[in-house]
Amino acid sequence: MTFWKTFGAAMLAVFVGCVTFFLIIFFLGAGLLASFSVEPEKVEPESVLYIDLAEDIVDAPRISPFNSLNAQTMSFVEPITILEAISAIELAQTDANIKGICIRQDGEGIISATNIEELRSALTAFKLSGKFVVAYDDYYTQSEYYLASVADCVLLHPEGSLDWRGVGFTTTFFKGLIDKLQVDVEVFRPSTCKYKSAVEPYIMSKMSDANRQQMLSLAEGIWNTIVEDVAASREIEATHLKSYAANLDVVLPEDAVSLNLVDGLAHENELYDIFAELGVKKNHDGDYNALSLGEYIAIAEQNMALSMSSGDYAAHSDNSPLLGIIYADGEIVDGDMYIDDYVYGTTLAAELRAARLDEQIKAVVVRINSPGGSALASDIIWNEMSLLQKSKPVVVSMASMAASGGYYISVPADYIVANRLTLTGSIGVFGVVFNLENTLKNKLGITFDEVGTSPTAGGMTIARQLTDKERNALNRSVDRVYDTFTNHVADGRNLTTEDVLAVAEGRVWSGRDAVENGLADLNGGFVEAIALAADLADLGEDFAIYEFLAPLTPLEEWIASLGTMFIKSSGLETDLFSEDILPLIERYPFLFTRSGVQCIVPYDIKLNI
Repeated sequence: MTFWKTFGAAMLAVFVGCVTFFLIIFFLGAGLLASFSVEPEKVEPESVLYIDLAEDIVDAPRISPFNSLNAQTMSFVEPITILEAISAIELAQTDANIKGICIRQDGEGIISATNIEELRSALTAFKLSGKFVVAYDDYYTQSEYYLASVADCVLLHPEGSLDWRGVGFTTTFFKGLIDKLQVDVEVFRPSTCKYKSAVEPYIMSKMSDANRQQMLSLAEGIWNTIVEDVAASREIEATHLKSYAANLDVVLPEDAVSLNLVDGLAHENELYDIFAELGVKKNHDGDYNALSLGEYIAIAEQNMALSMSSGDYAAHSDNSPLLGIIYADGEIVDGDMYIDDYVYGTTLAAELRAARLDEQIKAVVVRINSPGGSALASDIIWNEMSLLQKSKPVVVSMASMAASGGYYISVPADYIVANRLTLTGSIGVFGVVFNLENTLKNKLGITFDEVGTSPTAGGMTIARQLTDKERNALNRSVDRVYDTFTNHVADGRNLTTEDVLAVAEGRVWSGRDAVENGLADLNGGFVEAIALAADLADLGEDFAIYEFLAPLTPLEEWIASLGTMFIKSSGLETDLFSEDILPLIERYPFLFTRSGVQCIVPYDIKLNI
């Protein structure tokens, strides 16, 4: 009897687990279809393109589509890449159905300051077409206003506000907590790396003088860039803008109007009156045709205005020249794997090697958004970057951060293009060792003992202090990596060792300063880097972009096949997709995980540059 009770309970658990799993898959598939089926199929005449920062605009496509799942709606909301966003804005310039752009910032999406800088540049170029750009918001954060200030007309809600206060950095220090826990911390860094401040939170209670100088210089550089751009767009003296921030002069919405930061106060319905004044006609329902950036990208890809191609690095279908794009987005770590927010050294090296060996790829742009990480992984990547640069033009495009290891892997490139707001440099190394012997003994009563063939046979451990020999070994290792790093920079940037050491010491620079001190070649964004790489390879305008993206996992492929079978069995393909699009769906079924875009991996984007 006991056996059958146990057996029955086990079978019930298995049954419940299977049903639960099936339901999860069902709702995931339904969410995929729901998120895709709402996309419009064409751009209506007299349309206004909305740019909303509630839509995540990121540097690189998500590696795992599951990271884009909205738990509330059970749908996949794939972020928009900055390259997609800029390409769509460029396309809208010549799209007769797009009358203008409205910057309407309804939410707090994921977007970096450098991507705002690149969007702003694209909108400035868009305005040259003669089409309008207007901005409206209930409340402008400083970063939102930085983007909105490029508009011809900036409106604010009558009871809203505008944040204008300057730029600052805040660092959290753990020294007090570490002391209370009786943790011993030992730091290893070259004596000349006084700006390498990543270790300071563990050994100090406030910024060192060198770090304070560094961070203040960064803040001032970023602030000057923002102020200069806003001053040019709003025709306000830069000194006045700085004074407004220092004195907190922008408190009430009326302050923003009187100081010319905005053009007027209005409720959202009054925004539509502006559309009418700008010549936008209403549709037959009496409304204005509006579509989001994500919707516009989806339509453009559906109509092949933005072209698509293979992406698990399959053989290319034609012989047209390709410009390869490789992403290094996240912390650099050892190993061979695809995970969002991490750059695995062996994985990225393999992508660089594939680009080098592919004769159809004539030039490569490496988009780097990384704070660095493992020195070993960085060197593995550096080696492949060096080999690639010897065989074809390589341009690095720096996003929010390409510092430390992120800069290490950049230096072999023919050219480094950095946004003015990019954080880069940090040419330095460090090591930190924590000793929890007293913590574990005095707080928890845990002690350790060991035997071995040598005093260090058990390896370095948090359970005891380092020996003098171990300290010496760590110091030698840190010094070696720093020497290697600085020599790579000197070779890659055609600088003397003395020149490198003068801008090294672990110091972080803005992209604007990096151009001045020789760590980067020019200020610009992704588009400028692509244009430069195409020019170096003499590609002209007849080329396609090939993005190196992660392959689908077996689980993702299986779920994708379920979604494809559901689409076919339901007959939805005849209602939603043209004959031109259906073959792409059959070949790349998991494209349904990308809201606003028809395919997640892979695609090419043709640029008219």
